[in-house]
Amino acid sequence: MPESLDYASLGLVCGIEIHQQLDTAAKLFCGCPTRIRDVEESDHRFFRYLRPARSELGEIDRAALEEVLVTRKFIYCSYDSTCLVEADEEPPSELNREALEIGLIVSRLLSMQIADEVHTMRKIVIDGSNTSGFQRTAYLASHGSIDTSCGDVGMETICLEEEAARIIEDRGDEVVYSLDRLGIPLVEICTSPDIVSPQHAREVAQRLGMILRSTGRVKRGLGTIRQDVNVSIRDGARVEIKGVQDLNMIETIVAVEANRQLLLLKIRDELLRRGAEVQGRVADLTGIFAPSESKVIKSALGKGGVVLAVRLAGFAGLLGKEIQPGRRLGSEISDRAKRAGVGGIFHSDELPAYGITQKEVEAVRSELEAREGDAVVMVAADRGRAEAAMKAVLERAREALVGVPEETRRALPQGTSEYMRPLPGSARMYPETDVPPVVVTPEYVSSLSLPELFDERAARFEEEYGLGHEFANLMASSPNYQLFEEAVGKLSLPPALVVRTLEMIPRELAREGIPISNLTEDRYLDALSLIAGGGVAKEGVPQLLETMAKNPQLSAAQAAEAAGLGGVDRGGVEEVVVGIVAEKEAFVRERGEAALGPLMGLAMKELRGKADGALISSILKREIDRLLAE
Repeated sequence: MPESLDYASLGLVCGIEIHQQLDTAAKLFCGCPTRIRDVEESDHRFFRYLRPARSELGEIDRAALEEVLVTRKFIYCSYDSTCLVEADEEPPSELNREALEIGLIVSRLLSMQIADEVHTMRKIVIDGSNTSGFQRTAYLASHGSIDTSCGDVGMETICLEEEAARIIEDRGDEVVYSLDRLGIPLVEICTSPDIVSPQHAREVAQRLGMILRSTGRVKRGLGTIRQDVNVSIRDGARVEIKGVQDLNMIETIVAVEANRQLLLLKIRDELLRRGAEVQGRVADLTGIFAPSESKVIKSALGKGGVVLAVRLAGFAGLLGKEIQPGRRLGSEISDRAKRAGVGGIFHSDELPAYGITQKEVEAVRSELEAREGDAVVMVAADRGRAEAAMKAVLERAREALVGVPEETRRALPQGTSEYMRPLPGSARMYPETDVPPVVVTPEYVSSLSLPELFDERAARFEEEYGLGHEFANLMASSPNYQLFEEAVGKLSLPPALVVRTLEMIPRELAREGIPISNLTEDRYLDALSLIAGGGVAKEGVPQLLETMAKNPQLSAAQAAEAAGLGGVDRGGVEEVVVGIVAEKEAFVRERGEAALGPLMGLAMKELRGKADGALISSILKREIDRLLAE
């Protein structure tokens, strides 16, 4: 993460988009289940070639045009749980009413103005993630807001969308997708550009995530929620960074992008100071590299390829300028070239290298008439791709003279990003004529039951049950929160003990590989009832749950017996403790009250899980005091 910046002075403008899968029984436009499958279970494969379509205004989206710079074959894995709708061989069904209900509930929680009719649109997407070449999306509501520590943040829109297909393998000219995920309903929430800092961006994302999870009707786990971040600074440009799955990375993503734009502006200023320019001449240098020992170039030429190069006047030393951790201006230009299907570029700030000699570099500079302050960029590939790559290189170099290009970028794990495609425009949207609109009446909207938000529930748990802040938050966000209240209310168990039983101990068992999925709600209630009745002491809960998880056919009482956790009454505890003190009488007289700890260890060894530790301790202290008083 870059050093702290003054984001107000930078003129940071930031907004986020949240994409959250909904936990519905069926997909958005068909009756197929919303479960993820193992690719090995696929029973059929087919392929498609996709091309852009014109919008209703007769325009072709610029992002779609870039996707077809290279012709790619898209292969799709289908299953016995997918149908002809996912394969785009059958018209979609009507909009999933369960998904609509969840979307409207979220809209109300965000205080948004709900549309009186829901119309489905088509959004052109030809990267292969949808078999049809478009994604269906339905606008639900707009003009909402949430409270944050930095003031209200507007909620511009919320839409229902179908999830994209899951990418399995990218083979370059072929990409393999799985259709199990395609069509799962999700909500897309777009905020206004009211976010003022990286920390604020994380706060907003956390708040929205909390509201979504509070419904109890969204999917959980890796890949079920992701954030897209829109960032710009003064004199920069709007850049959309897609696919931030880790909430902890949002701060870094925003900070790194703001700093990237700042450094690009500094590079622009230096280029202008130098009088840099980008001409359009592309030179064929294949002859110079015919005898080259560079493996990359030899491979390209061996397949009938060419080596093309351009001179960038005044760019020397700036292509190697770092603008993100581990990424330079040259990386940005290379990303553009890769969209044409080449493996990357060579540039003079990093040469000689990669098997290219100093002599070859000098020959290239001579052929291009490159002066001392000029940079050279080369590419080796088949002629068609090399020419397209050079065109992309020149375009990105010209953008460097302007500053920051508007674009869509892909989030990388370290908090950096790489180029994906141009920002899409309005030409990517057109009406979906196969799905009828849905009328949303005020009566229906007002009839929807709104859930208690996690933060409100956590505050209530602190006040009503005396839980600490950490335990209250943990229990409030748990699917077991209702079971918690039932156990505390009906069984009169200590709230903290119930939290440990339902949340903490199962997590510890899961880390040890214990199959805690066998601990259903009914089985937790059985265990808690046994504990409340004194059948097992609180110290025996971990062993009880472990035994129940490993043996799902056993009741709680049977599991306790199998684990040797049968409860011992007060009389039995006294008998054990009196015996220990009598056996260790000399030790007690020698150590006095300091004997309590060692003897407690002996007592717990015999009574752990069978009697309450506090009871054992009190009886043991009484017996030690009695002996010392004699």
